[in-house]
Amino acid sequence: MSSAMSQEGFQSVAEESPGDTSLNALETQRGTPGKTPIQILHEYGTKSGNLPVYVLEKAEGEAHQPSFVFSVKIGDVSCTGQGPSKKAAKHQAAEAALSILQQDNETVCGNRVDGIPNRNIPVKSESNGVAAETNNHPNSVGILQELALQRGWRLPEYTVLMEAGPPHKREFTVTCRLESLSEKAVGNSKKGAKKAAAEKMIAKLQSLSGCSEITWMPKPSVRFENLRNSSAEKMCLLRRNPLSIPNTDYIQLMLELSNEQGFEVTYFDIDELTVNGQYQCLAELSTSPVTVCHGTGISCSNAHNDAAHSALQYIKIMASIK
Repeated sequence: MSSAMSQEGFQSVAEESPGDTSLNALETQRGTPGKTPIQILHEYGTKSGNLPVYVLEKAEGEAHQPSFVFSVKIGDVSCTGQGPSKKAAKHQAAEAALSILQQDNETVCGNRVDGIPNRNIPVKSESNGVAAETNNHPNSVGILQELALQRGWRLPEYTVLMEAGPPHKREFTVTCRLESLSEKAVGNSKKGAKKAAAEKMIAKLQSLSGCSEITWMPKPSVRFENLRNSSAEKMCLLRRNPLSIPNTDYIQLMLELSNEQGFEVTYFDIDELTVNGQYQCLAELSTSPVTVCHGTGISCSNAHNDAAHSALQYIKIMASIK
């Protein structure tokens, strides 16, 4: 059986309060009910800025007596574990890594932080060029990037939507996009807003997964070629019917179409009003390529409806091109 990267074992990445970040402190949790080596190693990785990465190296044996081998890499430490189940093999690998890290911790050498080897070296993110924060708080930007790499997803994209406020009290609005998902957050610096957006994205992934372990998987991209070739009900209605009927709920029409065709729609409110004092909104469709349409209105809901109308018009045109 060929090697494949495991999607199991990615535990909770919720914000933890500052405290003793030493491996000794995490080691004391081994006797705590419910704390597995996998969880302890993940907590250490979260606080040190190096999340453990598990890879299924081998799966063999008969159906009634299988054998699995997992490797785990955390920082510059690599270990393997074997067991009759994937969970048991990962458990053994994590246990071995913890033992090595504990030995490193007890060795007298320089470059320490709170009794552990200093692995908190800021890492440059290739997608955004900003050094990751690795103080004693979970590095949400780094965690999200590591998750994307583990799962083979596109790397998260961050966009500054807006800057507002006086020079001494600036506010930045940043959006974080991961596959078909988007989250927006505000901060008093670009770095802070980006971190907050990444935290919200992680929370959304956990919510969509229904637990702290992230099991959500992105839907395959919906290309316009698929829309052109679709003979589904909502797509046929869009082709046939005009989009000029007054008081139509275009948001609902877009929701029904997106559910039928398998893409997602996200609405972003723009804080700035138009020169005419109207609200503004962007509707983003997770098609391939991504579609973004603008809308305005006398209220936020009207702006959303206008953006949905523009998006439906665009899809109607693109789906009709032969």
